[in-house]
Amino acid sequence: MIYRAIGVMSGSSLDGLDIAMVEFEEQGGKWNYAIKHTACYIYEKDMRNRLRSSTSLNGMDYELLHVDYGYYIGEKLNEFIKEYQLDYRVSLIASHGHTSFHEPSQKMTAQLGHGAAIAAVTKLPVVTDLRALDIALGGQGAPIVPIGEKLLMPDHHFFLNIGGIANISSRDKDNFIAFDICPANRVLNMLANEAGCEYDDGGRLAASGKLVQSLLDQLNGLDYYERPFPKSLANQFGTEVVYPLTRQKDISVADGLRTYTDHIAIQVRRAFGLMNKSTGGKMLVTGGGAFNSFLVRRISEQLLQVGVEVDVPDVNVVSYKEAMIMAFIGILRWRQEVNVLASVTGATRDSIGGALWAGE
Repeated sequence: MIYRAIGVMSGSSLDGLDIAMVEFEEQGGKWNYAIKHTACYIYEKDMRNRLRSSTSLNGMDYELLHVDYGYYIGEKLNEFIKEYQLDYRVSLIASHGHTSFHEPSQKMTAQLGHGAAIAAVTKLPVVTDLRALDIALGGQGAPIVPIGEKLLMPDHHFFLNIGGIANISSRDKDNFIAFDICPANRVLNMLANEAGCEYDDGGRLAASGKLVQSLLDQLNGLDYYERPFPKSLANQFGTEVVYPLTRQKDISVADGLRTYTDHIAIQVRRAFGLMNKSTGGKMLVTGGGAFNSFLVRRISEQLLQVGVEVDVPDVNVVSYKEAMIMAFIGILRWRQEVNVLASVTGATRDSIGGALWAGE
């Protein structure tokens, strides 16, 4: 059976709206995929600012943004469909939306981008609210990508995604565990902004800085890192707790970037201790941070200590893996099959997550 679906992802680093059209084929319970078309629509300044400030809005303005952003996603999808001549060739859209609030301890998570608006604009079936059921079942609602790693990517033992937040997955036969490691690109980009850059291209600014041991010790000593998994992070941990630590008096932007880069690398290595993984294997590294060559080098050096080999795949998989897996999660929802794993999130059971909005 062949399915053609579009996945939509907006990461916490606010780089832009990632869209991937993917072809999935299922034969005898085994899945194959091919990423056919991709695009990243950079946010206009106004939309980026509205998303960034969403958590400070009153209820009415938040709901208006939720709807406006849904129409925005729908319009971008129509541009994408027109550009690649995909009319009548796509069965389903799965949109992750943009995470605003994430409080699993209070059984609440919220992603902006109203599914009804997306369906109204595109006239296609749309799956949204992918994390909500898992949260209601007592899970963390994150990470949800491991179902795609399990069924689509059987050749790797470990998966590291470096987006606004870095998260890791580990395969143990048919069992998966996964959790958020630490803030990543969101904090690195905020620091680069201080130097007048949108981001630290290739980690060059970080490479020019010096390690500030006192800051590194503060960062590594944060309580979150000692907690057992399953666990997940809200964006505010990076913006309101971590970032202010890096902007202490007498710490330059370059030194802050260098120190925070080492912090990410150390926490990736420490994640293997939390998972009780002492044997080596291959780790697939994706997300925008995979293009930060200095960060990837520092992670590789740390992982030598646990015998893990870092594998950075082709550009399409690096950039669009999460959008691709959102499309796959949507297909599983359409088939009424499990698309969120309780072994990863800590929920009371596996679930079939997502609200389905009918198109025409």
